[in-house]
Formats: sequence, structure tokens, C-alpha cells
Amino acid sequence: MPSSGLNAAFNLAANLLGVRADPYQVFNFLVEIEGIIAGGFSELSGLQVETEYMDYREGGQNDFVHRLAGPTKYPPLVLKRGLTQIDGLWVWHQEIAHGRVTRKNGTIYLLDKQGVPVMWWDFKEAYPVRWTGPELRASSNEVAFESIELAHRGLHRPSPNNIAVSIGGETGGARGLRSAPKLR
Repeated sequence: MPSSGLNAAFNLAANLLGVRADPYQVFNFLVEIEGIIAGGFSELSGLQVETEYMDYREGGQNDFVHRLAGPTKYPPLVLKRGLTQIDGLWVWHQEIAHGRVTRKNGTIYLLDKQGVPVMWWDFKEAYPVRWTGPELRASSNEVAFESIELAHRGLHRPSPNNIAVSIGGETGGARGLRSAPKLR
């Protein structure tokens, strides 16, 4: 059965042009917080959206159960990287620990092999809720890792049409791609 919609059009165009549509690789990503690249992370987890539901049995209906949509949850984003002297995330967490809550917006960019953003997720009003330092062992020669956990108020991923326009430079994600993100 032929597929329909945007995927079918993309597959047809790719076949006609001889272009392969390989899946994107997970190691090629950037994290930007408030317009600043927050450093090179080796891992990022928590890109998840879950809508809870409630089963409701209607009297006299024995062949199915209604599933009613409930609230949507966004688990924390967990960023992990090698420990360096760049301490912006530590300082941000310490401000939270001392009662100065500063929420920040950010974007997670998935890059293609050439380093061009091909997909991204905007998160809003995030703040660090946990910082985890490295496990120190005198007998080991492993890299010391730190991780930071960010609570946030939602993820947004632009539709494929918005991505095509964004890469052209008109808009990007929910806020717009910057031409050259600043390094922290």
C-alpha cells in the first residue's frame, strides 16, 4: 500500500535525486541555553513527553474501555559531560540552592554530518534541580563526569515545514536560530 503525505513526497524526491535519507546519529548535538552554547555534552537524556490517561468503563459497554487524556508530563533533562573548569551550570545550580531561582529557555540541536542543525527541541523555563559530580577513584584513569538535571515546563519540536523554513534563515524553532551561538 503506498504511503501518503510529507514522508511519501520526501521519499519520492530522495529516490529521484539519488539521495539517501539515513537516520541522524545521536552523538552529534548541541545544547543552547539563553542563546549561549552550554558546552559539549557527552550524553543527554529526558527528551520525553508523556500524556497520562484514565480508563473509564461505560455501563452497558463491555467491548471497549474509554481512554480519557489527562495531564502531560515532561521528565527532567539530564545533561552529562566531562568535568572542566567551565562552571556556568554549577553556578546556576548554586543560585537555585540559595533561593535565587532563574528559569531559562534553551534548545537541543541535533546536527547532521556537516554540523548543520536538522532538528531541534525547545525547552522552556528550565532550572537545575540536581547536580551530580564524578565518582573519584585513585585506581582509575577514566574521565571525571558531571551531570546536571533540569526541570522544565515543556518541549516543543517544530514541524518539518518550519524546519525547512528555519534552515533557510527566516525563523528557527520557537525563538529563531542565531547565526553564531556564543560559547560559554
